[in-house]
Amino acid sequence: MTALTIELVPAFDDNYIFLAYDREDGVAAVVDPGDEAPVLKRLEALGLTLTHIFNTHHHFDHTGANLALKDRFGLTIAGPKNEADKIPGIDIELGEGDRFTFGSHEAQIFDVPGHTAGHIGWWFERDEALFIGDTLFALGCGRLFEGTPAQMWDAMSRLRQLPPQTKVYCAHEYTMGNAAFAVTVEPGNQDLLNRVEDIKKMRADNIPTVPTTIGLEAATNPFMRPDSPNLQQTIGLDGGDLVAIFAETRTRKDQF
Repeated sequence: MTALTIELVPAFDDNYIFLAYDREDGVAAVVDPGDEAPVLKRLEALGLTLTHIFNTHHHFDHTGANLALKDRFGLTIAGPKNEADKIPGIDIELGEGDRFTFGSHEAQIFDVPGHTAGHIGWWFERDEALFIGDTLFALGCGRLFEGTPAQMWDAMSRLRQLPPQTKVYCAHEYTMGNAAFAVTVEPGNQDLLNRVEDIKKMRADNIPTVPTTIGLEAATNPFMRPDSPNLQQTIGLDGGDLVAIFAETRTRKDQF
């Protein structure tokens, strides 16, 4: 069995759309297509025909091209059942514990509400790939537009238990801004400080910081680290409840 090939397709100002395909299986999916044009351009260059759309949540910059691509390719759209009424063209509704077969590949579905009420993640265990939309970012997490700190911390705590080598395909290039904030709440984390220097070099050369990995996020992302003594001390909540620490960190980021 061959591994999924996964490519980043930049869109808008800072979005990443992802192409995931296996030529041997004859399957090709686009993940969270907010914009049709860059997807079509890359498909043409690769000589691929789309068979699926995978959506993580309903926001327009993740679903805006659903119907146009479905009309063009007659593909199947799979997305979160808990916000299915907001996913244009959805055919298959998925939620916690579901498994989705994609050629010879299989995704396990997680409910990860917080950013939106019905947000899901797609974990392809054998391919060591996680499509997580706007729940987890490199050094960050999504704003809590529809969910609660408890929901988002539950998502973070579950995700950090995935294998550390899992590649995390998050949907925005927010890493420089996230890094600037992260060092204000965990200034004693040397792994974080080292990573920030690497990120600066990458962005200076216009290199994407996505994908990241679960292991790297667990070591450096403050939203995965409310149990860090350094972070707790910095925000004045030593030994506090982890949800409260997460919530305070998120509030500080919102105000940063």
